Amino acid sequence: MKSRNYFLFITVLLVCVLVLNTSCKEINKASVNIPKTDSVIEQYDIDRLEPSQWWVGFKSKNLQLLVKHPRISEASPSINYQGVSIQKVHKADSPNYLFIDLEISDETKAGQFNIYFKFKEGKELIQTYTLKERLLNAEDYKGFDSSDAIYLITPDRFSNGNSENDIIEGLLEQDLDRKQDYKRHGGDIEGITNHLDYIESMGFTQLWSSPLLTNNMSDGSYHGYAITDYYEVDPRFGTLETYIDMSKQAKAKGIGVIMDQVANHCGVSHWWMQDLPFKDWVNQQERFLNKEHLNNSNHRRTINQDTYASRIDKKNMTEGWFVPSMPDLNQRNPFLAKYIIQNSIWWIETLQLRGIRQDTYPYPDKDFMANWAGTIMNEYPNFSIVGEEWTNNPLLIAYWQDGHKNKDGYNGNLPSTMDFAMQEHIRDALNQKESFGEGLIRMYEGLANDFAYANPDMIMAFTDNHDMSRVFTQLNGDVTNTKIALSYLLMLPRIPQIYYGTEILMNDFEKPGDHGLIRTDFAGGWKGDSVNAFTGEGLSNDQKDMQSYLKTILNFRKHNKTIHQGKTIHFIPSEGTYFLFRIFEGEVVVHIINKNEEPITIDLKRYAEIGLKGKTLKNVVTGESFIWNDDITLKEKGSVIFTSKL
Repeated sequence: MKSRNYFLFITVLLVCVLVLNTSCKEINKASVNIPKTDSVIEQYDIDRLEPSQWWVGFKSKNLQLLVKHPRISEASPSINYQGVSIQKVHKADSPNYLFIDLEISDETKAGQFNIYFKFKEGKELIQTYTLKERLLNAEDYKGFDSSDAIYLITPDRFSNGNSENDIIEGLLEQDLDRKQDYKRHGGDIEGITNHLDYIESMGFTQLWSSPLLTNNMSDGSYHGYAITDYYEVDPRFGTLETYIDMSKQAKAKGIGVIMDQVANHCGVSHWWMQDLPFKDWVNQQERFLNKEHLNNSNHRRTINQDTYASRIDKKNMTEGWFVPSMPDLNQRNPFLAKYIIQNSIWWIETLQLRGIRQDTYPYPDKDFMANWAGTIMNEYPNFSIVGEEWTNNPLLIAYWQDGHKNKDGYNGNLPSTMDFAMQEHIRDALNQKESFGEGLIRMYEGLANDFAYANPDMIMAFTDNHDMSRVFTQLNGDVTNTKIALSYLLMLPRIPQIYYGTEILMNDFEKPGDHGLIRTDFAGGWKGDSVNAFTGEGLSNDQKDMQSYLKTILNFRKHNKTIHQGKTIHFIPSEGTYFLFRIFEGEVVVHIINKNEEPITIDLKRYAEIGLKGKTLKNVVTGESFIWNDDITLKEKGSVIFTSKL
C-alpha cells in the first residue's frame, strides 16, 4: 500500500512538472515573442513613426522617435537589436503619442530590426526600423562660401518637367492656373533637373529652391512655406526619389543643393494640428483649440538684441503667429525642439546637402536656434547654414553670426546671415542722384560696415529674392543700372545669390511688390512657351545681352581666387565714379562704377597705392586690353571689370 501510494505520488508529481513546464513556455512565448534580429520580417503596423529611418556613425548617439498611433501611450515598446537600447519612454498629453529615446552605440551595425509595442490586453504592434550606413563622412559635407554663386528658384514657377503630377487627388488645393499669380503653375523637381545644364553653364555653383515639402493647404500653397509634413516631398513637386536624383545630378555637375527649411512655423493643415501631442506644442495653443482670436507676431525682430525690451514685446514677437495660416511652433518644448533638429539632419543625410537656408531666423526661440545651428555644425564641421534676418541694420545681421562678440554673451553658431542691408544700399545708390550723402556713397558706406561682421565674406548678398520686387523693377527698368548692381554684387567679399529670371530682366512692373507676380514663370519652362530663355528663342535683345553679360561675369568669377579670397580695397566715390579692387597672389581685379551719362576722364594717380602703373589689364566682359597709366576715359555710364591676369 505504501509503495503503491508512493508510485502514485511520483506519477502525479511528474505530470504536474510537465504541465507546469509547458505552461511556462507558453507564457514566456506569449510575453516575449521577439524573434532574433537575423530573421526580421518587415511589418509596419504603426500609423506614423518619425524619423522613419536613421543612420549609424553619428557623434551623437541619441535618437528620439515620435510614434503616432491610436492609444499608443498604453503600449510598452521593446527592441532586440545589438547596439540599440531604449533609454526612456515619454508619454505625451495626447494618448496617441509616444516619444522613445534610443541610444545607438558606436558598435551598432546598419540593418533592420523590429520595434514591438505590447498592450496590456495582449495586443502587439510591430514596426520595422532601418539603420543605414552613411554615404559620406561628416567632414565631406562641404558647405558654400565666397567662391560660390547661388541660384535661387521658386520651383512651381521655374519649369514643369512632369505634367502628370500637376494636380494630385486627395490634396486640398486642386486648382492649376498659370494665369493666376497665386495658383499653382505646375513647376516641379523634374523641371529643375532637366535644366541643370543651363544652371551650370550660367556659372552657378549652388542651387537653393524654396521648400519642396508637402504644403497641403486649401489655397496659395505654391510657395512651400506652409509645410504640412516635414518628412514628405510634395507630390506636386515629385517624390523623394526625384529629389534625391536631382541632388545627385546636380552634384555631378559641380552644383551643391541648399535646402530651404522652416523651424518657426508650419501650415495650419499640418497633420499634427488635428491631434497635438502636448498642450504647448504650438504657441497660443489653447486659443487655437478654442477658436479664439490669435495674435500675430509684432515682427519687431530687434527684441532679440534690445537690452531694454519688455517681456510683453518679446512674447508677442516670438509667440505670435507669422500669419493666421501658419501656426507658430513652440521650440521651448524639448520634444518639438528635438524633432526639428533631427529633421534637419535627416534631410542633410538623405540629400547630401551642401547647406540649409533657414527661413524667418529671428522669430523662433533664439536659444533653440543657437542649439539647432550648433548641433548641426558639430555633426558637420564644414557644412553651411544661412539665416534670414530681414533688416537694413548691420548690427542685427552681425548678432546672429558665429564668432560675433555679443554684449549679452549670445553665440548663434550660425555661419552665415543674409545681407538685406547691402541690398538696400545697392538699390539706393543707383536710384539716387549723386551728392555728398547720397548715390554711390551708399554702396561705399554699406561695404565699410563690414567691421561689424565676424566673417563678412560668409555673408550672403543679393540684389533681390522671392520676397521683394525684382531688381529690374527696383531700378525702374534701367538695364545699365541693373548690370551695375549685378557686377558689383559679384565682385564683393560675399556669397552672392541671384534670383531666377534676373538674367532675362524679369520684372513686376504691373503690380510692384506682389509676391505672386514676383514669382512668375520662367520663359521656356512649359511646353508651348513662345519665349524660351533656356535656348534664347524669342528673347529681346536686352534680355539676350543681360543673360550673356551675367554668364560671362559668373564664369569668370567661378574660377577666380582673387574674388574668392582676395583683399578688398575701395576708394570713396568721386566724380560720379566708385573704384573697388580685389587683390590676391599677384592678380588685381578692378571694378569701376561710372554713373556719368557723358564721357569723363578720371585721374588714376589717386589709385597709385594699388601698384597698377604701366600694367596691361584685360576687360573681363569685352576682352579688350587697357594700359593703366595716368588716366582713364569712361565713355558711357556703366561698370567695367578689369583683371591684371592676362
